[in-house]
Amino acid sequence: MFSKEEYDIRMNNTKQKMLQYGVEGLIISNPSNMYYLTGYDAWSFYVNQVVLVFIDMDEPIWIGRQMDASGAMMTTWMKESSIRFYPDNYVQSTIRHPMDYVAEVLVECGQDDKKIGVEMDSFYYTAMCHERLQIGLPNAELKDTGNLVSWVRVLKSDTEISYMKNAAQIVEKAMQAAYDTVNIGVRENEVAAAITHAQIYGSDDFGGDYTSMVPMLPAGKMTASPHITWSDRRYIEGDILTLEIAGCYKRYHTPLARTMILGKAPGHVQEVADVINEGINETLYHMTPGTTAEEVNEVWTRTIGKHGYVKNARIGYSIGLSYPPDWGEHTISFRGGDHTMLQPNMTFHLMPGLWFDNFGVSITESVHITEDGAETFASFDRKLFEKTVE
Repeated sequence: MFSKEEYDIRMNNTKQKMLQYGVEGLIISNPSNMYYLTGYDAWSFYVNQVVLVFIDMDEPIWIGRQMDASGAMMTTWMKESSIRFYPDNYVQSTIRHPMDYVAEVLVECGQDDKKIGVEMDSFYYTAMCHERLQIGLPNAELKDTGNLVSWVRVLKSDTEISYMKNAAQIVEKAMQAAYDTVNIGVRENEVAAAITHAQIYGSDDFGGDYTSMVPMLPAGKMTASPHITWSDRRYIEGDILTLEIAGCYKRYHTPLARTMILGKAPGHVQEVADVINEGINETLYHMTPGTTAEEVNEVWTRTIGKHGYVKNARIGYSIGLSYPPDWGEHTISFRGGDHTMLQPNMTFHLMPGLWFDNFGVSITESVHITEDGAETFASFDRKLFEKTVE
């Protein structure tokens, strides 16, 4: 996926960050971070797998299920000797655990008495994982290093930006497929199917990948909740729909949300869409290098506040490569208290939707910070889309 030189830079930056955190090693369980450092790419994250990184080791070690080792050999840049695997009798066993094997490898490598960082809040690192590592590594000091590698990932390379631009082309096609399919009498699942087909087909020049989140397609009163997916309900005249989807290319995501209505938009819905668009335009204008995430949020808050609106949730977060169940990087958030400064080649999902008791309006953009300011990845009309009912 990337040049060996780029992987070397990533490893070096990770090791520098490890020194800042005061650890000599890392046990990485987040598949996004595993992919970032090694290139490993497979739907195997439903079982325990890790990548080990140590300051005094030139190459990381991949450890996973035996049947997945061949996939690691095919997708990573590492030598075959750096691919280790545990037998299948470790999988869902009541008497052994894959982290027992990880501990054994660390003992074998003489790394069992080090300060070792673990991803305590990762979806893929369970309480049992931690307990078994503590038992197997009594002389090690396990330290929560949170999203250490994720923070290395926030600055994208030119290649990563190019992948996200491809993903943007895919999400434009997927959103258009949704617009073209939605109509009175059409089932919600048919729209989800059209979106999914467009996401995976991609373009004639490049194909799409599966996204970390399924299409979120609430309709009618369900739009008051942004993360509802779909049913087999048929659309009716007057339905409001919010569509939050993404394009994905080589695991790099570009999300996008739009709102449409089957018929003429009521005045109160149109007003909310207008306020959101004004807020987006003003916020994008101020998303320049050196601005903090908190300041970005303050611009949005002031802009919609002039019209009497308030949003208590964050209005955006860093994005890039990801695996299910989320396309966020879990680092920077546009909200009060986040003093991270924007830098060129950071990428974000700006998501300033507004939700009320019985409806919501969601209009978002994926954004690339450049030397000159913010550029949106996708080019898709932000207006409230009204579909003519015949």
